[in-house]
Amino acid sequence: MPGLIKGPALFLAQFAGDDAPFNSLEAITKWAAGLGYKGVQIPTFDGRLFDLDLAADSDSYCDEVKGICADAGVAITELSSHLQGQLVAVNPAYDTAYDAFAPEHVKGKPAARQAWAVDQVTKVAKVSRKLGLDVSVSFTGSLAFPYLYPWPQRPAGLIEEAFAELGRRWTPILNTYDDNGVDIGFEIHPGEDVFDGATFEMFVDAVNGHQRAQINYDPSHFLLQQMDYLSFIDIYHERICAYHVKDAEFNPDGRQGVYSGYQPWLNRAGRFRSLGDGQVDFKGIFSRLATHGYESWAVLEWECCLKSPEQGAAEGAPFIRDHIIEVTDKAFDDFAGGEVDKAQIKKMLGLNK
Repeated sequence: MPGLIKGPALFLAQFAGDDAPFNSLEAITKWAAGLGYKGVQIPTFDGRLFDLDLAADSDSYCDEVKGICADAGVAITELSSHLQGQLVAVNPAYDTAYDAFAPEHVKGKPAARQAWAVDQVTKVAKVSRKLGLDVSVSFTGSLAFPYLYPWPQRPAGLIEEAFAELGRRWTPILNTYDDNGVDIGFEIHPGEDVFDGATFEMFVDAVNGHQRAQINYDPSHFLLQQMDYLSFIDIYHERICAYHVKDAEFNPDGRQGVYSGYQPWLNRAGRFRSLGDGQVDFKGIFSRLATHGYESWAVLEWECCLKSPEQGAAEGAPFIRDHIIEVTDKAFDDFAGGEVDKAQIKKMLGLNK
């Protein structure tokens, strides 16, 4: 059955800052509501907006967060644990870079950092339940991604062991999500070991088909890989539990293509854009999601190398609102068929002679 998508909603991570109205949950939710957003996706890794550890220990704090959002006139769509999820699995080549996502007391200590990340992601499951949410969003992390391009040839078994290890790390976490009745939508994203449909299937196999392992659908990452992001919905719609509305463009030339030649974002062949400024077919996406019965939130994740975040956010709410399809319960010409009894049907088919 077709589904009515909820929205527009806004992922707050890219807008959090030290200046008002971006430095507190109360102020930023009122700002978002003023732009026309009906929901907010809250990053659990930014203490200016949300204290995950306090939320895990304090029901009154969770009630306070719900009250702040309700007073602003927005719903909480999901909690995001993208940065903590990334740290559940880190290849040593990325240790220094990903230490930037970790608190000071575990930096330079990969085992302690991983244990902290597992604890954080586990808390998101429990806090989501406290907040009355049944979906969260995250990353899988990456052990194999440095070996993406097979030159030199990868040793036999390397990829298999990487995904087996992902399975070992994520299965107990997913069990906690199941205990709390919460899905975790993994953003399919280059840099993660799960970056397309094939790798998502490998991950699902590694966690023994766990039903809490779902997808946070973001077409921008598929366009930059030159994937068929509409067919992706047809194939994986039963696992799509969240939707990041993010635009992108891909303009290859004689100098660079998908890998974009180590260029800064402004000069890349593939780059993220504000909604409506890129090449993503959002009419097709909203139609395909509605057709398959997706009824959760459409959440703007804003990233653009040209436009300011303030302009991108202001334009994003009406863009999403205008793309949400008010689904009908019947086709326009259904009246023509009418209702007839079985005898009449046989007569129409010439079966009663």
